[in-house]
Amino acid sequence: MEAFFLLIVIILIVLAVSDLVVGVSNDAVNFLNSAIGSKAAPFIIIMIIAAAGIVFGATFSSGMMEVARKGIFHPDQFFFGEIMIIFLAVMMTDIILLDFFNTFALPTSTTVSIVFELLGAAVAISIIKIHASGSSMADMSQYINTSSALLMITAILLSVVIAFTVGLLIQYLVRVMFSFNFEKNIKYFGALWGGIAISAITFFILIKGAKGSSFLTQETVAWIRDNSLLILGASFVGWTVLLQLLQLIFRLNILKFIVLVGTFALAMAFAGNDLVNFIGVPLAGLESFRTFQDSGMADPSGFAMTALAEPVKTPTIFLLIAGAIMVLALWTSKKAKSVSATTIDLSRQDEGYERFESFGMARGIVRASIGFSNFLNMLIPKTFTNFLRSRFKRDQYRDMTTDKGLSFDLVRASVNLVVASALISLGTSLKLPLSTTYVTFMVAMGTSLADGAWGRESAVFRVSGVVTVIGGWFFTAFCAFTAAFLLAFLIHWGQVFAVVGLLALIIFFFVKSYSLHRKRDAERKRTEEVGDIEGLEVNGENVQRSCTKTVYKTLSQVSILYSNSISGIIDLKRPIMKQTLKAIKSLNKEIKILKDNIFQTISKLQEDDVESGHHYVQVLDYLRETAHCLTFIADPVFEYIDNNHPALNKDQEVELRDTAQHLNEFFTEVIKIIKTEDYSAFDKVISRQTSLLDTFTKLKKKQLKRIKNRETGMKSSTIYLNTLTESKNLVLYTINLLKAQRDFVAYSKKNGIKIPETPSVN
Repeated sequence: MEAFFLLIVIILIVLAVSDLVVGVSNDAVNFLNSAIGSKAAPFIIIMIIAAAGIVFGATFSSGMMEVARKGIFHPDQFFFGEIMIIFLAVMMTDIILLDFFNTFALPTSTTVSIVFELLGAAVAISIIKIHASGSSMADMSQYINTSSALLMITAILLSVVIAFTVGLLIQYLVRVMFSFNFEKNIKYFGALWGGIAISAITFFILIKGAKGSSFLTQETVAWIRDNSLLILGASFVGWTVLLQLLQLIFRLNILKFIVLVGTFALAMAFAGNDLVNFIGVPLAGLESFRTFQDSGMADPSGFAMTALAEPVKTPTIFLLIAGAIMVLALWTSKKAKSVSATTIDLSRQDEGYERFESFGMARGIVRASIGFSNFLNMLIPKTFTNFLRSRFKRDQYRDMTTDKGLSFDLVRASVNLVVASALISLGTSLKLPLSTTYVTFMVAMGTSLADGAWGRESAVFRVSGVVTVIGGWFFTAFCAFTAAFLLAFLIHWGQVFAVVGLLALIIFFFVKSYSLHRKRDAERKRTEEVGDIEGLEVNGENVQRSCTKTVYKTLSQVSILYSNSISGIIDLKRPIMKQTLKAIKSLNKEIKILKDNIFQTISKLQEDDVESGHHYVQVLDYLRETAHCLTFIADPVFEYIDNNHPALNKDQEVELRDTAQHLNEFFTEVIKIIKTEDYSAFDKVISRQTSLLDTFTKLKKKQLKRIKNRETGMKSSTIYLNTLTESKNLVLYTINLLKAQRDFVAYSKKNGIKIPETPSVN
């Protein structure tokens, strides 16, 4: 039996390492987004600073480890064997759940996960104990630390509201002080803001966080606590004077300095608060096993775990090892970038492609907010309103962020980091395992709202995204509780067989999630590349290059996807048609992104390049319609196959095959013209178009005769006629697209814009 529990300890340690990797992938978004979004420093510098913060913060997390030991349940009411089952169920659930959210690029809470997993597993074992003893469910409070659990859950939920509200208010006040054109005001108020910001970081992390340190003596902690006001005052005066001198003498960018210090602080606060989520349970399991071994007892079902109720300080070496693993994961994790993109997209200052679609609740919230804003404007004096509006003018700011590709400026980045690190460190000092994800995400949302990033152009999409993420948080709690509850039952019932089976399931899940994330990441990168004019300066030449490349690539895909669609309706191959439809939807999405980014593209053009913008918009319009035609062909075809309708008759099959062949030749000629920029063959293509249109008319008449003679059924006739109609539209829009591209090329040559000879389609 002891070998079984030794196996559990080994599994817990392995899962702890894996959980550190998965957890950092999820939580890196919390301390990297502000620095990356504002481009406060080169990426490698940001990563080095964050890594240092993680290692330093790990040594401040010792006091938080008690949460896993006795924060959710009463350990003295459980025996050794039961405790080990609880811990194993929790870690297995945690690693699967966090990896699932990372795969789909949704930031979730490692704190909420661990709290509800501990609660779910403990409740499961408690029910087993109650049933075995013949007690009633009213005795559940003997096993579950309900007051502590409710306090933590309440603190987590309140942190959402508090973080959003504090972030909004602080950002609004700071923005009024600095305005969006902050370069001038920073000379006068920058050192003062820096002194306040860094003093706040010092107070909350050093003074409040010292209690959880694993290396500071009790005397040192007591001295820091007794002299907190002195340290705070000296820090404020010292930093304010130092920053003012550095700004005057060395032209120090104070905001960048605050952002980098804040990145260190938030990474430290993350490690100090969240390390318990990853290694708290495994360390408690290891300690339980040691205690059981030292007791000399042979029966794990009779040894009460009263030792876990006693305060224990975690060895510094364990914390440093965990910090090193987290740093390594931070540098190597690809999923961390995917999760970060969600928060940055929801908080960026400018409009553009929105990750989330709007829905009813979001639209209702936006309408209510507009009404409340109008009501406040009626109450506030107009003079004061005009003053506030003058502080939020963004004309010069918009040019700056557009040129530098910033998601938001250094002012907001500094507020994000200072407020979030202060709130998280305060929660850590109070032994409340606040969710760093909830706090940092809601602070970022509050500051973006205060900055006017959620304007009428984007508000409904941003609110939809926030509601979706918050909904995912509740889903996290439900899944964590339910999964840990079921796994605890399963392990208790199946013992070693259940453990081995679950390990195999975890490995299988990781392999599948890695494959899925790789595909999603590749799609995300393609999406980002689509909206970028090849990553170059936006001017007439680069717009022309991008446009030619897009048309060439799109029509090449259209030709293949059209042929696949016709083959699909003839051969009735559902898997092939499903893949074709997926590819068509991806093509439509790429072109939609280009359309959505027209505003950004045109706004970046110089005055003399506006005509290029006109041609670019016209080409995109026809590209969009061309892609729509494919959708209108493929969607009904897939539905036809999916509903198991009968095959077409032989005449219909022959006619469609011939049509597909003729269209393929048509597309080949069009693509050749675009590739060579030789429009001398344009009349030949027009002649082929006329021939195709005549063919479509003849084929429709043939089909009408078949219907009259009842040679075909209703469904096959409908799908056949729809395919011919949309094929005709596809030809018409392709010719319009070719004309628009011809006009764009003619304009470019006339105005001396260099055109690439052969566009790349890679």
